[in-house]
Amino acid sequence: MRLYPAFAVLIAATLAACAPSSVVPVPPDGTSPAALSIVAGSRPSARSAVDMFVMVVQTVEPVAERECHRRAPTANCNFLIVVDDNPRQPPNAFQTVDKSGRPILAFTLALLAEVQNPDELAFVMSHEVSHHILGHLERQRENATIGAAVFGQLAGASGTASPEAVQAAQRLGAAVGARTYSKEFELEADALGTVIAYRAGFDPVHGAEFFDRIPDPGNSFLSTHPANADRVALVRRIAAGLR
Repeated sequence: MRLYPAFAVLIAATLAACAPSSVVPVPPDGTSPAALSIVAGSRPSARSAVDMFVMVVQTVEPVAERECHRRAPTANCNFLIVVDDNPRQPPNAFQTVDKSGRPILAFTLALLAEVQNPDELAFVMSHEVSHHILGHLERQRENATIGAAVFGQLAGASGTASPEAVQAAQRLGAAVGARTYSKEFELEADALGTVIAYRAGFDPVHGAEFFDRIPDPGNSFLSTHPANADRVALVRRIAAGLR
């Protein structure tokens, strides 16, 4: 696991305008989730946001790596955790892989400004880790490929469609295919993310309160995410079983 060397400076510079909150500093020799406490309903200050991010990474990453090796023994479990330094990016976290197949977890500065406590950040991080462990990115690519092929064949079946029309159909098919099962993928990542966050010592139910502050996609047509209420209910059910 590696962080961009300048990530702390980037976070501090961008979050400097945030109102400060009451924070118990993280001890230099400890990484316990209980080491940092933020007043409910407030956003972390720049310094506390940096401390919180470092603490959560140090605590969640080893647990995620062990879970990755256990559930996906052939996968690359050497996570690279980075911060997108573009201040114009909206709140977001996503999982991808580099050219060598190494899993990357990326967080935008806006998202780090949105989370209100370590439980929320740990849940988001555990959710993104779970996408890799469960192989969702590869499955999404396969669905996109199938969708492009099917739509392309349908467009060319009449024999009158132009090459441009066939290509447009393939692009549409890829988009539709990539969204196939995306809601199921999100719920699967929520479920495993709940387990990882819990085993790392965080409260996933408290962490899932992050959903209360983001737009609810509901069950709209072709939405890539399930309704927030469904996600919270799943987290509560999984967490209850763990306890």
